[in-house]
Amino acid sequence: MTRRRSSVASPVAPSALLGDIRALIEAARKHAASTVNSELTMLYWRIGQRIHTQVLDGRRGAYGKEVLPTLAAQLVKEYGSSFAEQNLRRMVQFAATFPDEQILVSLIRELSWTHFIALIPLRDPLQRDYYAQMASAERWSVRTLRERIDSMLYERTVLSQKPGETIAQELAKMRDAQRMSPALVMRDPYILDFLGLRDTWQEGDLEAAIIREMESFLLELGAGFSFVARQKRIQIDGEDFHLDLLFYNRKLRRLVAVELKVGEFKAAFNGQMELYLRWLDKHEREPEEASPLGIILCTGKKREQIELLELDKSGIHVAEYLTALPPRGVLVERLQQATQRAQLQIEQRKTDNE
Repeated sequence: MTRRRSSVASPVAPSALLGDIRALIEAARKHAASTVNSELTMLYWRIGQRIHTQVLDGRRGAYGKEVLPTLAAQLVKEYGSSFAEQNLRRMVQFAATFPDEQILVSLIRELSWTHFIALIPLRDPLQRDYYAQMASAERWSVRTLRERIDSMLYERTVLSQKPGETIAQELAKMRDAQRMSPALVMRDPYILDFLGLRDTWQEGDLEAAIIREMESFLLELGAGFSFVARQKRIQIDGEDFHLDLLFYNRKLRRLVAVELKVGEFKAAFNGQMELYLRWLDKHEREPEEASPLGIILCTGKKREQIELLELDKSGIHVAEYLTALPPRGVLVERLQQATQRAQLQIEQRKTDNE
C-alpha cells in the first residue's frame, strides 16, 4: 500500500526580514558597482597621465603620434575596444583637464567616467570646476549634468559675475569645507518655462503655477531648497502682510523669502522685502541659522536702481525670470552682456577705492 505524503506548505519568510535582506543585497550591489566605476575611472586617468607625460608632451609629440595607434592596437587585442585609439586620446584629455589627483579622487566617489566625458569639452576651468563640484555634491545623473550645462546654469549664477579669484575661492570652500555661499545658489535669470504661462498673467497666476509645478521650481531654484509656506502671514503693528513664498535652504542653513512680481523691478520692492526679512529674522530664525535671504523675481530689472540700492551687498537678490526658454544664441548674448556689466562695475569700484 502506497503511503501518501502529507502536503505541508513551505513556511513563508517574514516580510520585514525579506525586505531587510533585499535592501542589504541591493546596497552591496550598488557599492560594488560604484567601486568598480571609481577604479575604472582612476585607471583611465592613470593611463592618460602616463601617455601624456611620457609620450605626447613637448618634444616627443611627433613620436607620440606614431606610438599611440600601435599602442592602441596592442591593447585592443589584449583587453578589448575600451582601449581603442580614440578612447586613449580621451584618457589623455581627461588627465590633462583634471591634473590634480587629490581633487579627482574626491570627485570620482560620485561621478562616473561618462560624467567626465561631459565635462572635458568645457574650456573655462572655473566653469568646469563649478559643474564638477555641483554634480558631485548634488549627485546629478549624467543627463541632469548635460541639461544644466545646456541651460547655462553656471553663467546664470551670481558667482559667475564675480572676479575669477573670488570664484576660485568659493569653489575651493565648497570642495574642502562642503559649504555653499549664496552666490553659488542664486541665479539670474531663472528659467520658468515649465510653468506653461502664455501671453498675459497676474502674480496670482504665477504663484499658482509655481505651486502646481513645485518640484520643477525647486530644481530651478537650485541646491538644497525645500518649500515652507505660501502666502506666509506676517503681522506687524496689527496689520497683516503676506509673503508670496517661503523656502528653507539646508545648504545655506537659512530661510529664503521669494516675492513674485509681474513687471520691472521698482525700488519700493526692496523696502517691502527688507521688512519681511527683518520680521523673519526676529520671529522665525533659529539660533543656529544664518540671517534670512530674499529673492525678488521680476520680468525686468532697472539696473541703475539696483546699483544705487547696493543690493549686491545686502541679503536681497533681484533676478529676472523667463517663462519661455529663449534660443541659445539669445541667452548667450544676454549673459555675456551681464558679465561685461559686472566686470565694468568691478573695475569702477577698484578705481573708486584707489
